[in-house]
Amino acid sequence: MAEKLIIFDTTLRDGEQSPGASMTKDEKIRIARQLERMRVDVIEAGFAASSNGDFDAIQAIASIIKDSTVCSLARANDKDIQRAADALKPAEHFRIHTFIATSPLHMEKKLRMTPDQVFEQAKQAVRFARKFTDDVEFSPEDGSRSDMDFLCRILEAVIAEGATTINIADTVGYGVPELYGEMVRSLRERIPNSHKAVFSVHCHNDLGMAVANSLAGVHIGGARQVECTINGLGERAGNTALEEIVMAVRTRKDYFGLELGIDATQIVPASKLVSQITGFVVQPNKAVVGANAFAHASGIHQDGVLKARDTYEIMRAEDVGWAANKIVLGKLSGRNAFKQRLLELGVATASEADLNAAFARFKELADRKAEIFDEDIMAIVSDEAEAHENEYFRFVSLSQHSETGERPRAHVVFAMDGVEATGDGEGNGPVDATLNAIETKVGSGAELLLYSVNAITTGTQAQGEVTVRLSKSGRIVNGVGTDPDIVAASAKAYLAALNKLHSKVEKLSPQA
Repeated sequence: MAEKLIIFDTTLRDGEQSPGASMTKDEKIRIARQLERMRVDVIEAGFAASSNGDFDAIQAIASIIKDSTVCSLARANDKDIQRAADALKPAEHFRIHTFIATSPLHMEKKLRMTPDQVFEQAKQAVRFARKFTDDVEFSPEDGSRSDMDFLCRILEAVIAEGATTINIADTVGYGVPELYGEMVRSLRERIPNSHKAVFSVHCHNDLGMAVANSLAGVHIGGARQVECTINGLGERAGNTALEEIVMAVRTRKDYFGLELGIDATQIVPASKLVSQITGFVVQPNKAVVGANAFAHASGIHQDGVLKARDTYEIMRAEDVGWAANKIVLGKLSGRNAFKQRLLELGVATASEADLNAAFARFKELADRKAEIFDEDIMAIVSDEAEAHENEYFRFVSLSQHSETGERPRAHVVFAMDGVEATGDGEGNGPVDATLNAIETKVGSGAELLLYSVNAITTGTQAQGEVTVRLSKSGRIVNGVGTDPDIVAASAKAYLAALNKLHSKVEKLSPQA
């Protein structure tokens, strides 16, 4: 039998470190459920010691996830590890992932510790983590820039202390595929007890080589775990993209010779869910999950695909969860049909009340838009989930006037803590006027970092999905709103972001 490649997803931890991608507990739970549905082996749910919000999210995920191992990151100290263990206590299967920097630069400038001090602290951390679980992972942070002799020494020691997974972190995306792969292989060959641990790769995409480095670590280095995120989400240029790793290993099984436990048909639903929650739109030409990933514009390509799909398609769109954009429901569809379609899409509502609210939104949309697509339904549920979590600000209605040669004006009605408020504003355009109208009443003082519009489906009747990113006092939050009227969608997105700024339970942004 072929060896298995373990997929370790860190969307909820490392992916969340993208500026603006910080998630609430309920959002993390929704993504964790989708990762379990996709049969991800390990879900790194967060960094328990970083905040009370992250601790609560990890604890909640640990209590509901049954088929995947739930993991928390912890620095190499007793306090962090104890916090991780406490958060993970409800899990059926859990892992503690502890780390410390090992490169000369990090040890001297960041930790201000000698190599001997780092060596001792790493050993003690793994020893302490083993008191709570047999599943302990150790990462030498900035491993790709660390001294090989020192790495061999410290990794041999932590394996002796009971670390069962050793992760070689290319923390700053410095690696080059051949060199990184050889580095992993050299470590496995030089460390006497390396056979007692699974070697893992964790690569960042600063030079655009995260996936290539990870695959080199697997094929050349013999690593049997890859740490990755949905859509390659992550700080700076992002992390290794889960969807690209999975489909590369599946499509080129002749080369890699490895088995995967992943249900690849759940990749696209996971991609869309993460994109909707974080507000990070997937570029159209993104491999596997981009809108153009299976599109053929060239006449030669079209002719070849019509004659034989494998002339230009090395994998099938349906294998990763793409479906034809077909009408699934209409204004005459009933609640049960709507509920059944949610189940088929792998979208779960938290309660009957949430289902009823989403169905009401669906009926309202069906009266305004002739064709309802799967993407519309997913956007409705995502919108309802966000509104359910944060109810302080709620959109009611708006009217706006825009005329060539005249300054646009907007009148917005919204609720603040259940009390209706109205705002009037002017701006350079209808959206600017609308957001200014909201601010006349709210006076948030937040800085607008990002405003983007994305059409959920095709055609002029498509819903607009607007993402607004706000910053205030070190917090960076996203708000997403959908509506066939993009000005209304903009107001909804802005209010959603204000809700997150107002919320007392929202996790502090990791980069704050």
